[in-house]
Amino acid sequence: MRGQEARDQVERKAAMATLAQSTGDDIVRLWNEAGLPSEAELLRGPETGLVTVRGRIGGGGAPFNVGEATVTRATVRLASGQVGHCYTLGRDKQKARLAAIADALWQDPALRPEVETRIIAPLQAALASARERRRAETAATKVDFFTMVRGED
Repeated sequence: MRGQEARDQVERKAAMATLAQSTGDDIVRLWNEAGLPSEAELLRGPETGLVTVRGRIGGGGAPFNVGEATVTRATVRLASGQVGHCYTLGRDKQKARLAAIADALWQDPALRPEVETRIIAPLQAALASARERRRAETAATKVDFFTMVRGED
């Protein structure tokens, strides 16, 4: 049983990362196409605030405050009792609310496959496509430097 719980936790974390990295417009579009329920009791938010971003020089130096980032969070409870959470960068309250509902629906074993196939998988494909496009654009600007050895004059 512990192994399954650990796998579920890893899968839930991956699903929530996908929702957090996706655009609010993509989530709303897929949500409307999927026809999933969007009714839930709001326990917290959606509300927007700031978090301090910390960094390290070289990945191993002493931590220092880089600045602040805007974050929106939401917590919801479904009628069936599942509680979903979302923290996402930016001010998109609708995105935070829908992502929290998706988290709660994902926790229901009966609805998990539908959430995975109709929401999470298309968002993962869109994110992968955007990463590949950025990689190709970056590769196009690559400059190969070489040294040509001249003979003695």
